[in-house]
Amino acid sequence: METFNYSDLSEADIQKLVQRNVDPANEIRALVEEVIDHVKQHGDRALFDYAHKFDKVQLDKLYLNKAELQELAAAILPEQQEALQTAYANIYKFHKAQLKTEDKIETMPGVTCWRELRAIEKVGLYIPGGTAVLPSTFLMLGIPARIAGCDQIVVCSPPQKNGKVNAFIAYVALMLGIDKVYLAGGSQAIAAMAYGTETITKVDKIFGPGNQFVTKAKTIIQSTTTTAIDMPAGPSEVLVIADRTAKPAYVAADLLAQAEHGIDSQAILVCTSESIAQAVSAEVEKQLAVLPRAEIAKQALDNSYIIIANTLDEAMNFSNEYAPEHLILAANNWQQLTAGIKNAGSVFLGNLTPESAGDYASGTNHTLPTSSYARAYSGVSVDSFVKKITFQHLTDEGVQNIGPAVEILAEMEGLHAHRNAVSIRMNK
Repeated sequence: METFNYSDLSEADIQKLVQRNVDPANEIRALVEEVIDHVKQHGDRALFDYAHKFDKVQLDKLYLNKAELQELAAAILPEQQEALQTAYANIYKFHKAQLKTEDKIETMPGVTCWRELRAIEKVGLYIPGGTAVLPSTFLMLGIPARIAGCDQIVVCSPPQKNGKVNAFIAYVALMLGIDKVYLAGGSQAIAAMAYGTETITKVDKIFGPGNQFVTKAKTIIQSTTTTAIDMPAGPSEVLVIADRTAKPAYVAADLLAQAEHGIDSQAILVCTSESIAQAVSAEVEKQLAVLPRAEIAKQALDNSYIIIANTLDEAMNFSNEYAPEHLILAANNWQQLTAGIKNAGSVFLGNLTPESAGDYASGTNHTLPTSSYARAYSGVSVDSFVKKITFQHLTDEGVQNIGPAVEILAEMEGLHAHRNAVSIRMNK
């Protein structure tokens, strides 16, 4: 990991460092547009073709039914079931509390306004299955969808070499009451859920993280169809702010936990002394040597770096510019730092709180904005799966009270039919 001194960096240097996952020549976009168009034109046939081309498997059908999921899930060991159930319970508890009924507000006598929640009817969940299979993502998306009350949940995940999905994915599907999983991955799965095929239903909104191809497909779909997306959630990333109280072994473990996601992941350390940087670097090398996914993590670390800041304020300034998906405050006095956080997807506080806790089982959602989108997006929540519809009701008193203001405002804008719609009621 290359090391930089914050005081030596110009504004241009900082902007270059915080930029990631760009596609300057539109090479990724061109490939994804071709895939989307092929799926749009040829439906299921395109999905069979891409399963053979990208997943190296010849499928005879594009889904697993409930009986097949049950057969796969039977291989789950008792302790694995218990771990998944613990995660389910904590995620459910945290997200259930987000479902709130808002009060009705009388803005003036006789004028009452309020909002009511309605679930998005058809949602699509994309569960990655490339170099790592992620049943945790299935929980993170499926639980809030169930809590929101979505009528139809379409699940797509890449097929494995045996033409099935991982046993853990099957088990989570059954936990969520989902009896069909579609065997489609990558940008082709996003296209299938956006346009619909002979087998896969078109959905109203697509959720789920993925690589740069999946992220690009989601952004294209959002701008060219009536299907919405949760956010541009691409390759994963973490930024650790570490002061002198940080434990180098813990920090190194957190950086490697992120780096092992994929070669396009990024792990950033911003610390307040060179000695911390050196100690963490040594620990990274030590721990990397025994990781099963060491080659993947090493390539991600080649794309990562260390910043040495003079103060924690400087460290936080850089973090806010980077706008990390995951932010870890490796400091005993984290309570004094949280007010300075402006841009982050999810925050992990203190030396005993690893990102892994939130990734799996603390209860918070791990589907989060990446690539600086934390400047404007929040992570997935129950709110992501509902619409909030506004209502208003006027009584006779309300019409008389609000009417004059509406008449004047409508006349100011030259919209006389608008004025008449209230006048005719006032003069009844």
